Amino acid sequence: MTAGIDTPDRRGRTRLDRDGLDLTGNPRVVVRDVTLLSCHWYVLRTTTFDYRHSDGHWSTEQRETYDRGNGATVLLYDRDRATVLLTRQFRYPAYANGHPDGMLLETAAGLLDEDGPETAIRREAAEETGHTIGAVEHVFDVYMSPGSVTERLHFYAAPYSAATRDTGGGGLAEEGEDIEVVELPFTRALDLIRSGDIADAKTIMLLQWAALDGPFAPDHPKES
Repeated sequence: MTAGIDTPDRRGRTRLDRDGLDLTGNPRVVVRDVTLLSCHWYVLRTTTFDYRHSDGHWSTEQRETYDRGNGATVLLYDRDRATVLLTRQFRYPAYANGHPDGMLLETAAGLLDEDGPETAIRREAAEETGHTIGAVEHVFDVYMSPGSVTERLHFYAAPYSAATRDTGGGGLAEEGEDIEVVELPFTRALDLIRSGDIADAKTIMLLQWAALDGPFAPDHPKES
């Protein structure tokens, strides 16, 4: 008996080796087999599939996929003060791959778990920054690393102010989170992209959206 296949894993999941076997959306792809490699917290699989190339010939391919669930992120901004609210926390994978200290400046973000994207991002904003946000704007949805990671990230933006702050934020101690809340002038945040001090993809994408089409775009309409 294998956890995650025949018996529940630590998150109560079974049949994790069946994912993808029912895909029919692309006639050039026929999934043959799925092997579960790990389900410690997230799920790592190897999938074998037949693929019809553009010249008509078929080949058998294998790909590893890392399934951590889908997530959401939000840029909190104050147009009147021209500031944004970010977080700083330790990211071991970045530290292990050359980041000087692993302490990344980021927009608030988290996994959806069982919630919808908008519900999840309100939860994460409150936990990480201490702000209970009102209306949110959906920006776009992006596959962040489609060569190996299944995650689709839902991007949002929302205004914040002194009136929206309920707690100090900082994340959930019971989940090992130790998050610093960092308020920056928007122009300073853009400078940190240029200098490499902001090196997180989702954060760069939202800051650039804010400058081009969002609340800090030159032709953005004034909020009533």
